[in-house]
Amino acid sequence: MNSMSGTLYLIPNTLGASDASPDALSHIIPEQVQAITSRLDYFVAENAKTARAFLKLIALKHPLARPLQEIEIAELNVNTPAQALAGLLAPLLAGRDAGLVSEAGVPAVADPGADLVRMAHQHGITVKPLVGPSSLLLAVMASGLNGQSFAFNGYLPTDAAQRVKRIKELEQRSRAEKQTQLLIETPYRNGAMLDALAGACQAGTLICVATDLSLPGESIRTMSAAKWKTLLGSGQGPDFHKKPTVFLLLAQ
Repeated sequence: MNSMSGTLYLIPNTLGASDASPDALSHIIPEQVQAITSRLDYFVAENAKTARAFLKLIALKHPLARPLQEIEIAELNVNTPAQALAGLLAPLLAGRDAGLVSEAGVPAVADPGADLVRMAHQHGITVKPLVGPSSLLLAVMASGLNGQSFAFNGYLPTDAAQRVKRIKELEQRSRAEKQTQLLIETPYRNGAMLDALAGACQAGTLICVATDLSLPGESIRTMSAAKWKTLLGSGQGPDFHKKPTVFLLLAQ
């Protein structure tokens, strides 16, 4: 490791809006993680506005190293060109500690931060992952599906025919490898995704819908595709419109 460089801390965020009480983070972000976050004055974040909101919650119990407006927050998201990464890493190479913080959940998992972490390793910078919520792991834990072997597939095609084709491919892989398949969708398209899963999967395939994990409106339900189809047909689908949701399937 490069002893002259700073440490890159990978800082988990909440999975959604938290109230502004002093204990708002206590059940989801460990105190030690909050303390480390509070002493940093340089962050790389997917969204600077969200990062500032998170730091405001941290500051309720842990005074920040500097006034919020003086804390440097550089953005790293899907629009960041690859050649900009070196500039984001430069403060670390100069000896400054930094925090990589996601829009929600843990950095570099279903999140654009992985490239920066890889470059940090290439430069011998110490990378320190901190404990916090991952919607993907919480969903696997609560689904009752196979936690020994699972794969995250990100977003599926938005084109309906392509999406059905992809679902059938994932179901086939799940059956062949006895592997749980995870996917996510833009929250306003959750309904279309569940319709497609229930319609495309074989009757006995298990489908879990995990919504608003760790939040007050949390809902986790695992049923066969046939049961989901019946439920949706009777207009009793889940209340998940515009709510962050993880979908899981396991072919039987």
